[in-house]
Amino acid sequence: MSDVDQICVIGSGTMGAQIGLVSALAGYRTHLIDLSQEQLDAAREMLTKRTNRDVEKGRRTQSEVDEAWSRLSFTADRDAALSEADFVIEAAVEDLGIKRELFADLDRLTPEHAILATNSSNIVSSRIADATSRPEKVCNMHFFNPALVMKCVEVVPHEATSKVTVDAAVTVAEAMGKSVVRLNREIPGFVANRLLNALRREALDLYDAGIASFEDIDTAAKTALGHPMGPFEIMDLVGIDVVHLIRLAEYEQTGAPEALPHPLIRELYEAGRFGRKSGRGWYDYGDEGAGVSPGAASSKG
Repeated sequence: MSDVDQICVIGSGTMGAQIGLVSALAGYRTHLIDLSQEQLDAAREMLTKRTNRDVEKGRRTQSEVDEAWSRLSFTADRDAALSEADFVIEAAVEDLGIKRELFADLDRLTPEHAILATNSSNIVSSRIADATSRPEKVCNMHFFNPALVMKCVEVVPHEATSKVTVDAAVTVAEAMGKSVVRLNREIPGFVANRLLNALRREALDLYDAGIASFEDIDTAAKTALGHPMGPFEIMDLVGIDVVHLIRLAEYEQTGAPEALPHPLIRELYEAGRFGRKSGRGWYDYGDEGAGVSPGAASSKG
């Protein structure tokens, strides 16, 4: 599997679209697949803006971008694209039932040698692998948002994942210019998100107890710990809805009460305050969703 040539990315949302472009930039022939043509068109527009801005700012050359675009296709013809796939990265909705159905389809539609990876950080691949006839070729390959910028990729096997599969996933990630964190065994949340969850929960508890404002807690994380963003800013960037659903997914897998979303997260989620994407979360981003300015985030704000 060192000769991966064609990669298929399932799902053209924010993560899937960026993973697709990262793959094409790395030299792989890449199909970005989605059943929604409207979503594919939105992904193309978003990536065009990103690459144009990168060229303008000197982050990439025009020839580098043009070559990547020549290798990247946007298609709703899932079956045809998958028929020649060497490697599949699933970045679809975070729903176990849907993922199991999808992986059963991937197993049926891809060549026998193809590796099937899920980008999910909260649904471990052992819960998906037995929907296929090739559990040894299934793993988690977790990118971080924004995938075009963030260097980390976590490669996570389940008990039946073969070493060949893990090595292939690591090789692909490194070819994409990523720094790989290789886990020895799976655990919900993996490494980075478990570290982040610990920081997030402490930040939420400090704010909930009235120890400091969420703005000052963010300032402490940035100026004392050297973090580029504070925990509340990160929640707004990732999406309060995503944070909420990840915690529910971990609770569903572990049954641990401490895995449940913090009450303050649930409050924002139920109010539809999802962060940057909705214009307001912990902070108020205005109509354009940019330019952080403090805004009341709950009864504490």
